[in-house]
Amino acid sequence: MTIKTFYCNPYRECTYIVEVDDGASEHSDKCATHECIIIDPGMYGEKEEKRVLDYLEEHQLTPVAILITHRHPDHICGLECLQTHFPSLPIIDYQTQSIPPFEGGPKWVSIPTPGHKEDSVCFYFEKEKVLFTGDTLFQESIGRTDLPGGDMPTLIRSLEILKKLPDDTQVYPGHGYPTTIGHEKEYNPYL
Repeated sequence: MTIKTFYCNPYRECTYIVEVDDGASEHSDKCATHECIIIDPGMYGEKEEKRVLDYLEEHQLTPVAILITHRHPDHICGLECLQTHFPSLPIIDYQTQSIPPFEGGPKWVSIPTPGHKEDSVCFYFEKEKVLFTGDTLFQESIGRTDLPGGDMPTLIRSLEILKKLPDDTQVYPGHGYPTTIGHEKEYNPYL
């Protein structure tokens, strides 16, 4: 699994492109197209949209799904652009019950984590030990709960679920920089 981070819009939201490593040898055809997943498309404006689209083209990546951790505007403002360029892409969010089948892709589990917003969900790739948390969990912090749909006691209950994941789980938040569950259990006052 290869993860590319784009910091987008005035809130420096993390838009992730997750490349599916198919295990092919390094001598495989370099012109081959590879599949990817896009998480929280927060591109704002043509310049940011072009950066993401150019990256997909340069790396010959074909998106197979869009994952949405929650529907605050800074996490979905690039969704329309992607739907224009890739109209048949499935959109996976808190309402989605199943994982779309696609070739060679990693499988993930959707973990409902309301609190920052009622529709918040984290995506956990168990085999790779990678967790995309949106605004539920940040490096040594958490998402705010003073916006509509936010609730601190509910968020704390959601964090209790995430604490049960292995300490070496890599955490990719909706803002800021990657961390691990172990680091957060030791240094995050909310965990």
